[in-house]
Amino acid sequence: MPTARKRARTYDSAKIREALRTQFGNVREAVRTLTPEQLALPTRLDGWTVRDLAAHITMAVETVSRNLGREEPSAPELTLLDWPFATAARAGDIADGTRDLATTNPDLDALYARTEERFREALAAPDTRVLAARTGAMTLADYLVTRTVELVVHTDDLNAAVPGLDIPYDRQALAACTRLLADALAARAPGGSTEVRIPPYAVVQCVEGPKHTRGTPPNVVETDPLTWIRLATGRVAWKDALDGAKVGASGERADLGGLLPLMG
Repeated sequence: MPTARKRARTYDSAKIREALRTQFGNVREAVRTLTPEQLALPTRLDGWTVRDLAAHITMAVETVSRNLGREEPSAPELTLLDWPFATAARAGDIADGTRDLATTNPDLDALYARTEERFREALAAPDTRVLAARTGAMTLADYLVTRTVELVVHTDDLNAAVPGLDIPYDRQALAACTRLLADALAARAPGGSTEVRIPPYAVVQCVEGPKHTRGTPPNVVETDPLTWIRLATGRVAWKDALDGAKVGASGERADLGGLLPLMG
């Protein structure tokens, strides 16, 4: 996987922190309402039940507290644009840890309460603090942006798994997740021949070829934020999104099927 060289856009740290608090709270409130039958339902993550997924969401947040408790590395190893490409190697360990967590914590609300308390304490740390994350050392500011991806993606997984569940998405969390994954696409396929539009949050240029300078671009891809996030994380295949009219694509360089998903 190529290492991203382009620097990611900047994010307002205060807004990211508040978005994470809000989105985790949204998920916690929804998980409280789930019945044993709903918790036993399968999800679109292979072999995971809703209970497993709900437990995993606390893991995604708890990593902030846990990494702050480790010795601080001397310098960051990953930028934001490196992170999406560094996650696949840990998929097996994450799956095993998730099932163990779900089994040993039958009281999910108590698990969420402990996680939320520790997370709020962790958010007092400075942006420049370097975390010893298992994917690679990152600044706290960058790592918190990656947590918007975890929370938004898995909120969508929960909504897809439980009929009638409609957990809301914090606007700032959804925007940050969309933008980070859009920028990762531009890092994977640098160029200026194709414009990818994900209104209202992101527009990026990518794919080698003649660069667009004015007027209507010759190659355009457009979709909504949640469809984009599903494409980028492998929840939806490119062809299925096209066939379902979830994506508009025009031009000979508008086929992104060979570039997706970005994250496994």
